[in-house]
Parts: sequence; structure tokens; C-alpha cells
Amino acid sequence: MLLCLTANHRNASLDILERLSVGAPSATRALVDGEIFVSGAVVLATCNRFEAYLDIDEPLTGGEAVALESVVEAMAAASGVSTDLLRSSVAVHQGADAAAHLFAVTSGLESMVVGEDEISGQVRRALDTARAEGMSSSELERLFQKATHTSRGVRNRTQLRGAHRSLVRLALELASSRVADWSASRVVVVGTGRYASRTVDALRARGAGDIHVFSPSGRAAAFAVKHGLVAVSDFRAAVADADVVITCTADAVVHADMFAPAHRVLVIDLGLPRNVDPAVGRVEGVELLDLETIRLHAPLAEFSAHADARAIVGDAATEFAADREAGPAITALRQDVLKVVDDEIARARSRGAGDDVEAALRHLAGVLLHKPSVRIRELAVEGRIDDARAALELLHGLAIDDESAAGGAEADDWTASA
Repeated sequence: MLLCLTANHRNASLDILERLSVGAPSATRALVDGEIFVSGAVVLATCNRFEAYLDIDEPLTGGEAVALESVVEAMAAASGVSTDLLRSSVAVHQGADAAAHLFAVTSGLESMVVGEDEISGQVRRALDTARAEGMSSSELERLFQKATHTSRGVRNRTQLRGAHRSLVRLALELASSRVADWSASRVVVVGTGRYASRTVDALRARGAGDIHVFSPSGRAAAFAVKHGLVAVSDFRAAVADADVVITCTADAVVHADMFAPAHRVLVIDLGLPRNVDPAVGRVEGVELLDLETIRLHAPLAEFSAHADARAIVGDAATEFAADREAGPAITALRQDVLKVVDDEIARARSRGAGDDVEAALRHLAGVLLHKPSVRIRELAVEGRIDDARAALELLHGLAIDDESAAGGAEADDWTASA
């Protein structure tokens, strides 16, 4: 069973998101290692959401309830949040609903800026991290690969395509009411990662040219050379001459004593956990624009594009659930046909046949299996998987039960290559 716990800009405060992003990933690692019913986990942590996708085995009746309670308690303890507060700050999606939610997230439909073009890459990297740490599972692989495919469909088939939406751009749009002329403004960017690169690109699109970069980890010089910026090593001195400071790093927290009172400067904090101590906003002359403020100004989605994208996501979620239902039937049919093929190959080998005969027979089996496999999936999407099972029992003598659902991923992999 798939289980998703999500805390995001709609249902949780920035403080809760910050605590979860720091503490909860280690809790999911411990769940995979220590709980017999958690076979895989992928954590998605961005600047406006924390989500844990878990592959749960259900050894007991009501196992999902036991699993959910264990997950909430573990994440609450690791994040320093009370269990009751965490329960009220997360939404829970199970099974097909978890798939539909991830597909919507990956397509940018659940973001502050609907259709943002950053989230799909963050989802892919979350799966890469889970793989590297040995925390993924075959069901989570199938889920996340389908999510990536769905997001491409949304971009290619709706008006959200090519809109270049992002949280960075929204922040700069809000900041433009405070910045009279970006081309005449000195900007200091704190950070040298992927998000900092996007920030530099967005600044240049606004006309900013006097951009300096500071890195607490010492990577500013290399980043500056790559992007044509000015590297600074003294943050306090750089801030004293800056009109705008933008933070987007995991390596630092900027405190109020870095800013000279009465020097007018706009500080934009895009980090989660926070890069800027809220006390900075109380320094005379400093205006702080953080994620809490940004999300209050997130624009409404364009109705038609949003509706079209939701339809694509809904279809993808239906297909995902249907593939799981269809998998056991397709696997059983495949095994039955390939057993016959293997027997024929053995007989042909005994009569001196070569590799070309085996290749021809296996190719023929793939061709013959393709249409029935497609039709079984179509019946599953239509809610008629029982018709497919009855046909296989009538024609092939195959009895397929619901408990063999784990074969779905295997069947999906095979039919893709057939």
C-alpha cells in the first residue's frame, strides 16, 4: 500500500515545514530500517512542502492505521513537534489517492505558483536520493516514474507549457514594487547551488547586472566565474553596499547583527529551513520578504489550463491503479505462454535448431502477447478486470486471485519491452 504524508503551504505553517525538513528525513530512514511493514520511502522536501511517500506492507487487518500512527509518531519525535500538532498539520493520502497527489505535485498543480517549472526536477532528485540510500522500492520506482511521465504530459498538452513559472520569479515580481530599477541595483546572492543558479537567471531576466555572490562554504569564487558574477568574502561589507540580498542556501543563517541600522535594503529569504533570522526584519531600514509573505501573494491558477492539467493527472492516476490490477493477469498469461515457448524451444534444440529459431519463437510470443496485455489494461481502466480474469480462466485455465497483485510491476516492465 502506498501512503503519503504531506505538509505544505496550504495546511502547515512555515515553522512546521522547517522542523520537518530538518528532522523528518532521518525518521523515514529509521522506519525503513527498523519497521517490518515499511519496505521503502521517498522524501520530498522543498521550500514550501515536506512529503514522505512510503511503501507499506500490511501484515495485519487495519495495518494501514498502525503504519500511519507509527509514521506520525516517528516524524513528530524527530522534528520536535507534538504528535497532535503534526496530525493537524499533515494531510494523508493512501493508495490511488497518494498516486494522484504525487502526479499533481510533480506537474506543479499543488505549488504556490501553479505550473512552476522547478518541482518536477525536485521530485526526480528525491527518487535519486532514495535510490542512493537504498530506501526505494519497486512500487515507489513505478510511482515516481509515472509521475515524471505525467508532468511531461501536462507541460506538453496544456497552456501551462513554457510559462516559466517559479517561486523565484514570483518573489522578484513582489520585490519589483520595492525596487525601482533592477539594472541600477546591487544584489547579493547567498548560495551557490541549483536554486542560486535559477535566482541569477531570474535576476538577469529582470535587468539586474550588478550581482555579487557569497558562500559560507567557500564556493563563491567558482560559482562567480561560471556565472559571470563578483564573488565576495566579507558578507557584512557586501550587505552594507547592497540594495537587495537574496538567500537560497542550506549552509547559513543570517542574523540581525549583519545589517547596519538605517541602511535601506530588501532581504528575500527563499530558504527552508530559513536562511534569515526573522529578527532581521525588525532592523531599521531592512524589509524582509520571506516564504510566509510570498505564499500569501501566490497568484490564482489560470482556470482552463488548471482544469486541463487536472484531467490529465486524473487519467494518469486511474491508469496507475489499473496497471496494478492488471499486472497479475498479464503476468499469469505471460508465464503460461512462455512455458509453451520454452518447451517448443527445447524440442527444437533437440532436433538441432540454432539460436535463430529461439529468437524467432520468443519474438512471436511477444507479438502474440502484446494485444491481450493491452486489452487487459484497458479492461482494468474501465473497471472490468474481472472480465479479463474470467476470460483467462475460460481460455487458458488460469485462476488469478487478488493476493497476487505484487506481480504488477514485473508485468509492466516486461510488456514495455515486448
